[in-house]
Amino acid sequence: MTNHELQTLLALERTKLPPDGGPLYNRLIFANSPYLLQHAQNPVDWREWNPETRAEARSRNLPLFVSIGYATCHWCHVMAHESFEDDEVAHILNHAFIPVKVDREERPDLDQFCMAACQALTGSGGWPLNCFLKPDGAPFYAVTYLPRESRHGVPGLLALLENIAQLWQHRQNALERNARSLMTALEQLNTPRPAPLTFDPAALADQAAADLRRLYDQSNAGFGAPPKFPMPPRLLFLLGRKDPAEREMALATLRALRNGGIWDQLGGGIHRYSTDRRWRIPHFEKMLYDQALVAYTALAAYGLTQERCYREMADDLLTFALRELAAPEGGFYCGLDADAGGEEGACYLWRRAEIEEALGEDAAWFCTRFGVPAGGNGEEPGEQILFLARPEAGEPEQLRQACKRLLLLRNQREQPLRDSKILTGWNGLMLAALARGAAIRDNRCWLAAARRTAAAISSNLTRPDGRLLRSRCNGSSSEIPAFLEDYAFLAWGRLELYHATHDPADCDAAARLCREALRLFQTVDGRMQTVGNDVEPLPLPLFDHHDGALPGGASVLVMVLRRLAATTDDMAWERQAWKLLRPYQDALQRAPTDHLWLLAALTPVNRRTAPP
Repeated sequence: MTNHELQTLLALERTKLPPDGGPLYNRLIFANSPYLLQHAQNPVDWREWNPETRAEARSRNLPLFVSIGYATCHWCHVMAHESFEDDEVAHILNHAFIPVKVDREERPDLDQFCMAACQALTGSGGWPLNCFLKPDGAPFYAVTYLPRESRHGVPGLLALLENIAQLWQHRQNALERNARSLMTALEQLNTPRPAPLTFDPAALADQAAADLRRLYDQSNAGFGAPPKFPMPPRLLFLLGRKDPAEREMALATLRALRNGGIWDQLGGGIHRYSTDRRWRIPHFEKMLYDQALVAYTALAAYGLTQERCYREMADDLLTFALRELAAPEGGFYCGLDADAGGEEGACYLWRRAEIEEALGEDAAWFCTRFGVPAGGNGEEPGEQILFLARPEAGEPEQLRQACKRLLLLRNQREQPLRDSKILTGWNGLMLAALARGAAIRDNRCWLAAARRTAAAISSNLTRPDGRLLRSRCNGSSSEIPAFLEDYAFLAWGRLELYHATHDPADCDAAARLCREALRLFQTVDGRMQTVGNDVEPLPLPLFDHHDGALPGGASVLVMVLRRLAATTDDMAWERQAWKLLRPYQDALQRAPTDHLWLLAALTPVNRRTAPP
């Protein structure tokens, strides 16, 4: 879907359509999520996840087929084109299942629940995520991307749907046994273990650092094998360590990101991950949370080293976000698609002949600087992803003009879809980065953008009773109550804004968000649920403390509570932080590298200390 096609659907007079969408659309035409609207013209009779859909599954005794993805996901598009636009697939989904489409960014709780089922069954996960649920919501099978047709002995989606439809009709008890077994396994994983008798955060931090040293790629920086993600929680943890060698792992990774193809060398911003060890071949979507967290990390590196390269990284990321993702009403959109014109990365790829034609005599040094051989480094012969191979090639003004010419040329191509949702939590992350940058760089533009973001969330994503909402799109806010990460990330952003402005209202807002988070999300055993206690629960409680590309909501909340204590001299916040930590001590002991933000949050803080 192009940006024009999305805007056309959003501008459609949908109140005049019948409840099922009519002959041209399905029921998703009434959604605001760009991801759901991408599927509004599928022959599949998609529903949204709501009480009416679940009631229909119960009344018709049909399993739910819940397909989860997001608007900027390349493989979600592939599966949509191969399968969900296919009449034969649509026929079986419409008659043997209740098909449901879910935007994972709007419903991280459903995504977390179905992903846990998928990982328990297959040992891995990803998107698109397709989960089969009983009418009561219990999962019995889950897979990620599947082609339409069977390949190399692996069943395709069509064969899988036919098989499950037959099992549901003739051997439903077998699928119900699968569901009971899977739910038992998930409940066991979810059961808290007793806190250890001894708990030494410093020793656990040392253990986590040692684990990261073993994972570190000495040749190319970063951690582990491809696909390689920026992983800001790891970098910020290492930047907070005293060992220069551990800090250097983070600094070297930042430099590798900046020089690699994962960085948009012409337009700014960072792509989601690299498919190779050397950071040169990206998966091309650009997510708001990456821009915010990598910018924050670069600012931390600049504060530590005073080296210009890290300051320029943050400048580049925040400038890109303000140019490409800022919403006119305030706040920031979710991100940019990996695809353009139906091809992954098409907007960003070059051929040497194009560069030579555009730059003339400047092409030779430009190609030397950005590693452009005649043969290319993309999937197709001659395709080139720009990366910084020879930083010394070209004078600064010469470089600026050459990049400007190529960017103007690139902007004439079909542009990636912009996912125009505004998410409360992700905007909290960008608020934190902008406010931190404004404080360090005395940048009034960033401060103004931070102020607009905070005001937009207060005005547009807060109910009259004060309850935060999750998302907003096309001038309309969803009815989905915000999750733990929304409260924690926004509280962090407001506290950063306080340190940039010293306006007591921002500190009060952060404190209020923390109090509300504790009221809405804390269980009787002290753990923090993903979903508020004022929301209809899923079949299994969900808890949010592991770090991935984003930090866990509970981890960020602990950090904010401790910083509030240091900021206000109110030690009640400190006591609450340690109380909140208690249920996670066993998880920290067993897997410290999965809880780096939480470990970093336990280091001593004061008003002049940067967060982890």
